[in-house]
Amino acid sequence: MQALPSTRTSSDLSSLPGPAFFIPRTQLTFPKKLFFCLAKLAESSKPGSHNFGVTPANSLLADKEEAKAVLTMFLKKRGFSEVIAARTMHKSALFVDHLVSRLHSVHKTQHPGGRELTTREIRDALYSYLETLYEEFGDILVDVVENFPNPPTEERSIENLSVSTVEGGPVSAPITTLNSQKLKALGRLTDDGPTGKLPLIIYLTELGMEHEVIKEVISKFPPFADYSLDEKVKPVVEFLLDLGVPKSDIPSILRKWPQLCGVSLSEKAIHSVTFLENLGVDKKQWAKVIYRFPRILSCTRLKLKSNLDCLYELGLSTEKQGKVLMRCPNILGYGVERLRATAEYFHSIGVDVGTLLHKCPHIFSLSIEANLKPVTEFFLERGFSIEEVAIMVSRFGNFYTLSLSKNIMPKWEFFLTMGYPKSDLVRYPQYFGCSLELRIKPRYAIMREIGVTMSLGRLISVSDGDLYEILKRKKEKHVG
Repeated sequence: MQALPSTRTSSDLSSLPGPAFFIPRTQLTFPKKLFFCLAKLAESSKPGSHNFGVTPANSLLADKEEAKAVLTMFLKKRGFSEVIAARTMHKSALFVDHLVSRLHSVHKTQHPGGRELTTREIRDALYSYLETLYEEFGDILVDVVENFPNPPTEERSIENLSVSTVEGGPVSAPITTLNSQKLKALGRLTDDGPTGKLPLIIYLTELGMEHEVIKEVISKFPPFADYSLDEKVKPVVEFLLDLGVPKSDIPSILRKWPQLCGVSLSEKAIHSVTFLENLGVDKKQWAKVIYRFPRILSCTRLKLKSNLDCLYELGLSTEKQGKVLMRCPNILGYGVERLRATAEYFHSIGVDVGTLLHKCPHIFSLSIEANLKPVTEFFLERGFSIEEVAIMVSRFGNFYTLSLSKNIMPKWEFFLTMGYPKSDLVRYPQYFGCSLELRIKPRYAIMREIGVTMSLGRLISVSDGDLYEILKRKKEKHVG
């Protein structure tokens, strides 16, 4: 099952707010492009426009019930209460239609002969897709599902929630209840409450997690406070230690992805580790891999295989995949559609995608419109040919990660004063990765002062000691 396309950059993702239904007067700011993509995928889910082909009515009804069951089960496993899961399922008719429509669309592509999907295939496909969305949105997925395909309301506050009452008591106040649970959990971080600190809090403190960090984690993901210490948290911590993760790194890992403690070790994490080790991930590197991308342990085998198959199709051989995953495990969190769209862009400018994936896998997380195109167009506008840009990308694709206004443009302006031909930048685009003030300008000044010349690449790349030795020899030769 392919992942949902996303146009957000990594910085966009980190700026998303926490669960809207936990915090009073939380502002939700969803990029319009993202929900445009959701809406496009859900065109067949709009009332009166379902596009389920010739699917029999009974089969369609059964698929809808299966989708509801999978959605409910998924939310419960992610730590949401049964009340919240049931409420979300009942308020998400359009999203359920979208799940079924998407399922049939993929089924038609994969099985053109019309074979019916088994219950296991339906559940695996839908669960994998929901996991992809959860990786994208976290706990605000509930709002996304309930408001599909439109963005959630701009403001949701405890004060403006209407709660039905019977004989003076609330019939159902899941949001208020959840908010109360969050406040209660946060209140138990201190010794002021009647029950004192949670055993979980004591354990995390002993691990080295600071009080403010624990508060941040629970505020961002309240179900974490209800995780069983002996059945959830400790087994995960011990599992990480067995993989070689230093104890000092565990607080940072849990801070990045507290949902990790809700992952089934036997059904998911252990299988993910075994699967990736068979692919070539070095056992000694697991500590670094997990620290960089703890979500890797929550990926299903279906999700991992989907991304790895995509990487193989794009030219990254199986032999190289293990090494790439050790350097950039985040690539397994990229949507398949994003990978393919980015690969298509690089292919359009003449870059060998397989080689680029091996050398700079992290640039496949960048936005085409916000990051890639502006940099490419910058060089084209300054007289470089598309072929020259492709060579520069192949040699130093990392300049796409640099700020165009604060990094590339100032270095370009200084380059124009140095007297080098533009072809030197094609030969050595790493120039843009060097510090202008600490390396480029001082070295160029020394060269000018001595009165000799050397190529741009050599001037920037050699060590300080070698630079002086080379300039000295050139000076002596020049004088002689």
